[in-house]
Amino acid sequence: MTEEATAQQPPVPGMTGPRRAAVGFIFITILLDMLSIGMILPILPKLIESFSNDNTADAARIYGLFGTAWALMQFVASPVLGGLSDRFGRRPVILLSNLGLGLDYILMALAPSLGWLFLGRVISGITSASISTAFAYIADVTPAEKRAAVFGKVGAAFGLGFIIGPAIGGLLGGVDPRLPFWVAAGLSLCNALYGLLVLPESLPPERRSPFRWKSANPVGAVRLLASNSRLAAMAVVEFCAEVAHVALPATFVLYTSYRYGWSETKIGLALAFVGVCTAIVQGGLVGPALKRLGERNAQIIGYGGGALGFLIYALAPTGALFWIGIPVMTLWGIAGPATSGMMTRLVAADQQGQLQGAMTSVKSIAELIGPFLFTLIFAYFIGANAPFALPGAPFLLAGVLLSVSVLVAATAGDARQRVPAG
Repeated sequence: MTEEATAQQPPVPGMTGPRRAAVGFIFITILLDMLSIGMILPILPKLIESFSNDNTADAARIYGLFGTAWALMQFVASPVLGGLSDRFGRRPVILLSNLGLGLDYILMALAPSLGWLFLGRVISGITSASISTAFAYIADVTPAEKRAAVFGKVGAAFGLGFIIGPAIGGLLGGVDPRLPFWVAAGLSLCNALYGLLVLPESLPPERRSPFRWKSANPVGAVRLLASNSRLAAMAVVEFCAEVAHVALPATFVLYTSYRYGWSETKIGLALAFVGVCTAIVQGGLVGPALKRLGERNAQIIGYGGGALGFLIYALAPTGALFWIGIPVMTLWGIAGPATSGMMTRLVAADQQGQLQGAMTSVKSIAELIGPFLFTLIFAYFIGANAPFALPGAPFLLAGVLLSVSVLVAATAGDARQRVPAG
């Protein structure tokens, strides 16, 4: 089936284009999810440390385990929630996930021991996987040719959440280490109530598909991505980009403090600048770039900008030059929405949830691999046994991965053929 035919799928009754209230709710859902995650980030390590007799080394190892468990739950739960949303609709999955996330933050706020806190983090990984269903909702209510631009605007919520969240979490945590969890719970529960009142269902019964365990699991999700050569190519593009992205949270703080002697304040300012640039690109540049360049060229330029940004990060001899790489790096933001838009046209209407669940699982695999990969490379190239000192080695590797994304995107071409339904 051609791309043009795919774009002419039967519209959702009553939805001839993006419903402002519905898409606005999805934006708020993702913003609040990212805001809550961002609020917890500066507090969770300290809370873990308080359960570890204030032993920082033990707390660091436990925190790493928490992160791995969270990513693993995303990997397992995302295709299940995607399959459930294809069967029962997007609305109940999104609302129940918001409710579950709010109750989970209450559990963590009250956690009397490390074991209970770990359980809360596991549940958080499951309920946060609903973001894939939110993107499937957008695919339902948005014409195919406009999806990438809407994905970009909704993607701005990620940047905003990580700008505001850590700052609020730090302030609230100064009052009480558990206060950010209570505020995050309140935001999630209010979001669930708001959605209950305003969010319409986007997937009518006649466009739903049966729930199948063979596809609603990580292995089945990979089979969906491998069922079409162009879809598989886009999955490779996204996987390389997701692994590369992990280099930033894994080594940004370590690298800038080691190489440039940056203080916590300067690192915080740099991260805030990253968030601001990301929000500007996602919220204001994606639409015009896609309109002028087209999705395929936006992919190539976006991933190319990310690769160049990593090269600047790796080789910048001074902190001032490192700052130049930040706006260059954030051009990467136009590539993700383009890739997502192309991929939604390669699957049938009743497979959008499966697709988004599969791609969240791909991201989770990257988050399982990346932290160990980049931190070990960084440690090796600043250690005594390295053949030469190269603290920027993790960023060089990330740049190579994005270059692979550029190469595959350039050779895969535009999305033309959709995967058959079922």
